Amino acid sequence: MLDLRVLRDNFKTIADALKKRGKEIPLEAVMKLDEERRAMMTKVEELKAKRNKISKEIPSMKKKGEDVSSIMMEMKELASQIKDYDAELQIMTARLEKSMMGIPNRPDASVPAGNDDCDNVEIRKFREPTKFDFEPKAHWDLGNDLDIIDPELGAKVAGSRFVFYKGLGARLERSVMNFMLNTHTEQNGYTEVIPPFVANQKSMEGTGQLPKFAEDMYHIEDTDLYLIPTAEVPVTNMYREQILNGEDLPLYRCAYTPCFRAEAGSAGRDTKGLIRLHQFNKVELVKFTRPEDSYDELEKLVENAESILQLLQIPYRVVLLCGGDLGFSSAKTYDIEVWMPSYGRYVEISSCSNFEDFQARRAGIRFRDKDGSLKYVHTLNGSGLAVGRTVAAIMENYQQADGSIKVPEILRPYIGRESIRGIQ
Repeated sequence: MLDLRVLRDNFKTIADALKKRGKEIPLEAVMKLDEERRAMMTKVEELKAKRNKISKEIPSMKKKGEDVSSIMMEMKELASQIKDYDAELQIMTARLEKSMMGIPNRPDASVPAGNDDCDNVEIRKFREPTKFDFEPKAHWDLGNDLDIIDPELGAKVAGSRFVFYKGLGARLERSVMNFMLNTHTEQNGYTEVIPPFVANQKSMEGTGQLPKFAEDMYHIEDTDLYLIPTAEVPVTNMYREQILNGEDLPLYRCAYTPCFRAEAGSAGRDTKGLIRLHQFNKVELVKFTRPEDSYDELEKLVENAESILQLLQIPYRVVLLCGGDLGFSSAKTYDIEVWMPSYGRYVEISSCSNFEDFQARRAGIRFRDKDGSLKYVHTLNGSGLAVGRTVAAIMENYQQADGSIKVPEILRPYIGRESIRGIQ
């Protein structure tokens, strides 16, 4: 959430920054509502001041034997007016808060303008796209031929875009997950947590999933609980409404969770394979930092996520998202895109974002600085990585002419073999 006072004082600067997103954002309407609310607050304060002044006069009048009936009637009318105005003020405050919750974060000055992913800027590449001396297969065909991934069984049990991993497919998924967690905790300095796989409404609001993305989430009926779309939600909300010790920052946390996304607006996109599922596994990286350190920490976060693909020796690129492709809560985002031979292009496998204090304001996460002052932390997160997409990338980039899949050397201690040749 943006700071309302900062928005008032820097309206044009923030409005110009938000234009990078390429969408109509009703800032003027919010400012009008804020103005009306402040006018109402002034009116209420004036009435209360008048009531207090009159109430102080009543004892003196009574002491002098003066008639106070008329002034008591005036007090009664004032009390009624104040009650009505207070009720109206509460409604206006709720409307203003709801409006503020719907305004996205302003892009950082370094974010390029643009309308969609076509305007994103490539920053760097690792390795050239994989080439084969045979006709490569898509990972869904490899999974079917080797009987290690079964979308039909997933559809039977749960519906479309759910899958069963079988045999060495299940072991590969689990191996990749453990490899990621071990790398981030042992080499990249993160502390592992296992959070709940559900979160309440307040937590979803804290990280910006609600109210904007309600239709993309799975809500548990008759509760205020949702299946989490990413570990970002529970891990960030570990510190909701807390004051952290500034000397403890930065805090690095990582977590494996399954993720659940209804993806209401994605019909017809990437319907085959492991790229876009309603349930998928992911290892998430989350940081809590001082404001002055957050952009340096964003660069380190991207490097941490990249380290997984570098160790796996899979081609990828890093792109800087333009304003039109930027997520609702993010001030700046880098996407890491892995090379997928079946697509003939790079596919997103991680988004690494700096939210500045946007989430911290919504969730009430502050820290006490050395001088005793309270400040909002900056929050960052990124996939480190999406496990299923990593498995798909391994299958496609390490496939062999005989239909088997070579296991990357770094994973062999985890999976216990050099190749995958079917369900075992």
